[in-house]
Amino acid sequence: MSSNEKESRLVFFVLIFKKNLSLSHKIRRKEKDCLNCGTIVEERYCPHCGQENVEPHESFWQMVKHFLYDITHFDSKFFDSMKFLLLKPGFLPLEYIRGRRARYLNPVKKYVFTSAVFFIVFFGLFKTGDTIRFNNNKPIDKEERARLINKGKIILEKDPAQKTWTAALQLLADSTRPLTMNELAPLLDDFNYINISGRSYHNREEYDSVQKALPPGEQDSRLLRLIQHKNLELKEKYKNDPRSGLNKMAETFLHKLPYLLFVSLPLFALLLKLLYIRRKPFFYADHAIFTVYHYIFTFFLLLFVFGFDKLGKLTHAGFFDWLTALTFLYGGPYLYFSMKRFYGQGHLKTFLKFLLLNITALIIMMVLFFTFLIFSVFEI
Repeated sequence: MSSNEKESRLVFFVLIFKKNLSLSHKIRRKEKDCLNCGTIVEERYCPHCGQENVEPHESFWQMVKHFLYDITHFDSKFFDSMKFLLLKPGFLPLEYIRGRRARYLNPVKKYVFTSAVFFIVFFGLFKTGDTIRFNNNKPIDKEERARLINKGKIILEKDPAQKTWTAALQLLADSTRPLTMNELAPLLDDFNYINISGRSYHNREEYDSVQKALPPGEQDSRLLRLIQHKNLELKEKYKNDPRSGLNKMAETFLHKLPYLLFVSLPLFALLLKLLYIRRKPFFYADHAIFTVYHYIFTFFLLLFVFGFDKLGKLTHAGFFDWLTALTFLYGGPYLYFSMKRFYGQGHLKTFLKFLLLNITALIIMMVLFFTFLIFSVFEI
């Protein structure tokens, strides 16, 4: 038997296997009443609610066949759409709004799957337990020592009662012994986890006293007071180890990234709606589908970036550094050509809207980033 005949026979058996799985992976019930809504079911599916009229209890082998069918069905649609997603910008969302959907995996299902894989890899690569690293065990050099001494003198001139800075200056003045930031951190007391006002306070009592002394029009709003109170609470809680507090904040924030991206998705679609508001055939849902596919592409792009970067660190080959950079930069042209194909406008209009989209999206992401960062601080 030739190799071509073997391959043809193998493909034939695989197709027959998948067909048998798809047709007989569940046993039809003898009863005609739908278990979901009670409607009489003459065929396999209920004409009222669409539920399949099959036995609710499955044997182990039937469960295995059901699982294999779902996997092979998912794989075929998933990989069929992958080549279009990566190499034909804007093609899949355009196919979707034109109604050509049967051969491709549903974009929402694909978003859920790819985002889950992305964040599994992301949290595996970026360990949240030690996100912020300080080199606090290194002795302070002469220049840094002189800067801190000068800063301490200025603070004590304004407030001689600052005992922590008095103790810090005594340590800094002794140049005969090495001094690290680990020793000084509890004494400096000028680190803030989040500070909007721009002024540093030592404790809540000092902050409240300053606020009461200000005219009503110059006092912080209720929101700013809540943020400053939380900041001072964290300073007191982690005053002996600021790094632990920062790591806790970073860990909390990183676990909010999936929610941040999910919230940003409808906002990104809204930007597209505003940019193409004169394009009447497009509804908000169409812009949302475009956004979902773009986010799916971004997840895959970043997975490739992380992968090439990891290979570069393992092999120390400069080739992977170039590949990482080129893969990351591919995201810009991809979005431009996606917009051009999907919305069908010329190069100049597409380029101008591409620039506006990126600028406004960056502003929105910065606002969301800061908002979720504040939420993270309040959850520590």
